[in-house]
Amino acid sequence: MEGLKERVSQTFGCPIEITSEFNSLDKAYDLGREQYIASILLAKLKASGVANDVKVLGIIDADLYAPGLNFVFGEADTVSESAIISLCRLRQEYYGLPSDEVLFSDRAAKEAVHELGHTFGLGHCSDIRCVMHFSNSLADTDWKRIAFCSQCRPKLIK
Repeated sequence: MEGLKERVSQTFGCPIEITSEFNSLDKAYDLGREQYIASILLAKLKASGVANDVKVLGIIDADLYAPGLNFVFGEADTVSESAIISLCRLRQEYYGLPSDEVLFSDRAAKEAVHELGHTFGLGHCSDIRCVMHFSNSLADTDWKRIAFCSQCRPKLIK
């Protein structure tokens, strides 16, 4: 978490605080799918009592989905300025492959910055190398950089 904190802090140039807030995830769990509904967890994040001008990123090590999708790496709510990412499918081990901590760290950082980018007012970008490009697969996440492109960087709303 400290490595992720440092990379996100460098990207946005703002202080980052790590806390442990989730007490119960039961209401978000879909037994039939064996996944958690991202939007329910997002609602719990902002309801945890953080200040209105604070962006929130939840990090969970469980599989997430959104209605109509098989899974999501993360999701953001621009109104509440909160986001969540799942580490589950970012690990090589999920796919039966050997662990690769460097690759996992890069993926987690890209997904964290991407979802937080939404909380700063950014939409998805057509530049496949931009961190704000939609990741439909891990190949998309691996291909893009952790940086905002020249079109997205100026649009960041602080």
